[in-house]
Amino acid sequence: MTLAIMQPYFLPYIGYMQLMNAVDTFVLYDDVAFINRGWINRNRLLINGQEYLFTVPLKDASQNKRINEVTLANDPKWRSKLLKTVEQGYRKAPSYGTVMPLTEKIINFGTDSIAELVHFSLIELNAYLGLSTHLVASSSIYNNVELKAQERILDICRQENAARYINPIGGTELYDKPTFEQAGIELNFIKSKLVTYPQFSRGNGQNEFIPWLSILDALMFNDVATVRTMLDAYELV
Repeated sequence: MTLAIMQPYFLPYIGYMQLMNAVDTFVLYDDVAFINRGWINRNRLLINGQEYLFTVPLKDASQNKRINEVTLANDPKWRSKLLKTVEQGYRKAPSYGTVMPLTEKIINFGTDSIAELVHFSLIELNAYLGLSTHLVASSSIYNNVELKAQERILDICRQENAARYINPIGGTELYDKPTFEQAGIELNFIKSKLVTYPQFSRGNGQNEFIPWLSILDALMFNDVATVRTMLDAYELV
């Protein structure tokens, strides 16, 4: 069984979805410290030909809290504002008619927890793309918050009887292949290849691609079969 562990990111970029698609079980690492100005509650869209950073507002978010302890701000208008932004940016995109209802379902999900919102969103994205990856929140099962860094990752792998663990390429300095091998676990790092596709033409007629936006961007401009192909655009090292 192949496993990956990542903090929950809302409507993440395609590299995150590649990692999810590459494994059998994907653990949402939601009982670790919240990261301010990270990707847990933010991502980027294509609005008027420019990248636009959107943020889900949170209440008293702090690195002194775990992600699953952070709640959404008491702002009833943020959902409608974000949906309006998506509509304005993508209503002329080829797959808008099928992707917008999915977006509405995700953003309107009834919860005040950012961890639960992200978990639900990834379940819905998996279903839309026809992925079979099992999603589990780390706070719900492993009972090992006293462990730190690599030791905690190894413990989750052992509890899941994982034969392989895949981590984003940025973790090469954090995790040690011989240590994983001693535990009977193969360690790989995923390196995403640049995925391009037609976006809206700019005013000058040129179409300079803006990469690594939210998965919503790829979904708006491509059908499911094409995005599924994009999810395989990586190498393991």
